[in-house]
Amino acid sequence: MHIVIADQLPATAIELLRSTAGWSVDARTGRASDELARDLQNADALVVRSATTVDAALIDQSPRLRVIARAGTGVDNVDVAAASARGIVVMNAPGANSVSVAEHALALMLAMSRAVPSADAAMKRGVWDKKRLTGAELRGKTLGLVGFGRIGQEVAARARPFGMTIVAHDPFISEQVASGLGVELLPLDDLCGRADYISLHVPATAETRQLFGAARLAMCKPGVRIVNTARGELIDEAALADAIEAGHVAGAGLDVFQVEPPVDSRLTRLPQVVATPHIAASTVEAQELVGTETAASVKDFLTTGVIRNAVNFPAVAAEEFARVRPFMLLADRLGALIAQLASGRTHGVGIRYYGPLVSAHSELLASAVVAGILRPMLSSTVTVVNARAVATQRGIEIVESRSSRPREFTNLLSVMLHTSTGQRWVEGTVFEPDSPRLALIDGVEIEAPLEGALIVLANDDQPGVIGEVGTILGRHHINIANFALGRGRGGAIGVVNIDRPSADPEAAERAIGDLRAVAAVREVRLVQL
Repeated sequence: MHIVIADQLPATAIELLRSTAGWSVDARTGRASDELARDLQNADALVVRSATTVDAALIDQSPRLRVIARAGTGVDNVDVAAASARGIVVMNAPGANSVSVAEHALALMLAMSRAVPSADAAMKRGVWDKKRLTGAELRGKTLGLVGFGRIGQEVAARARPFGMTIVAHDPFISEQVASGLGVELLPLDDLCGRADYISLHVPATAETRQLFGAARLAMCKPGVRIVNTARGELIDEAALADAIEAGHVAGAGLDVFQVEPPVDSRLTRLPQVVATPHIAASTVEAQELVGTETAASVKDFLTTGVIRNAVNFPAVAAEEFARVRPFMLLADRLGALIAQLASGRTHGVGIRYYGPLVSAHSELLASAVVAGILRPMLSSTVTVVNARAVATQRGIEIVESRSSRPREFTNLLSVMLHTSTGQRWVEGTVFEPDSPRLALIDGVEIEAPLEGALIVLANDDQPGVIGEVGTILGRHHINIANFALGRGRGGAIGVVNIDRPSADPEAAERAIGDLRAVAAVREVRLVQL
């Protein structure tokens, strides 16, 4: 594996990746974009902070890239859509700096409420100005949190001991979670009308950009104080400056700006504004934790496939992933098998889940099935990240269902592929220890390992066929590793696991031709898993 680290990371994080045998890590910082593009030609992973922009052009020039990790919370500097289209996992470290950012938000609230920067500046000038510096208490005030995720909840936990009442707006948090933390959920406009302090903790999206413009600021309670440690794009800075100068907004504590560093200092020059240069997450503790958590996530993904803190794919805890991973492999191989058995143009995929484990992780498994189906068909990279999108682009319908009907196996996955020439149907399960097994082909029960090279044949159920198959394979010096036979529907189906001939790679293809010439054989397919 080759990992490129484009921005500064703690030495412990870099060492965590370098400690893996056989891995190379390029941790040079300050590269120009063309130099970074060259260095990513053979990279499996890219780790960045906020300084490096990972755009579609850079992604297109990184043919081997499997994961992009942002050592921090936001991924504004990563083109997530372009990465997803390429099947690249995009990860961040959302919880590692939560405490540092929350503490900084409280620091800004206290600093602007007690005019700490102005008082300090006056003292340094030798001015003793107590009357002009009368402040306000946090006690008894209402704090409105716009966004109640990890950081918002940390802010609430620290504001409550000051005697503040906490309200929040977050359409993605349930009322049960909020009430359990003693916080009332409100529509945004209602929050603005009630809050004495408003602290922003949402990402910058099309919906949240300039969320606080002139109109919304006018709806806020007179004398409100606003804190922003999230993203500068959330606030219309000119409108905020107008509102402060007009006296409607009493003050602002800002750590982030629309342009960094700001090109217009009108807002930051106001005495009611406490401004810091995007340092909310810049503590020794947070930087260390963000770096090591990001490195650990990259290492886990590249070594075991565990996806943690991904922004473009469901994340699964490591313990649970250990249980579901064999079924993801099963799903991928069932997809690859059925794609190589079928002919004609693919119209749709039907996936049915039997059992609690596969039903609970249907989204992961369906993506793995579709990735397995599409990979033999397409030369472009298809992974679980982009499989559904690629299928949609090609007009392939995905239909999923769950069944409570008892089956022979506790957890079973059923896949049906619909094509212009008909349909194929396979089922499979996982045997201990973590061995994907075929359980059915086209309604005929058959048990065979799902690995390596397989010859799948349908034939008339009559004596002598198995002997002829063995003779033909022997003639071509192909060793049989396993031979499974199923009978039903007026015929028989055989699945032959073969050793790949190293001396003569084309031997299997020639053997397939001879097998097709056998009168009792109806169909023969060579499948590579």
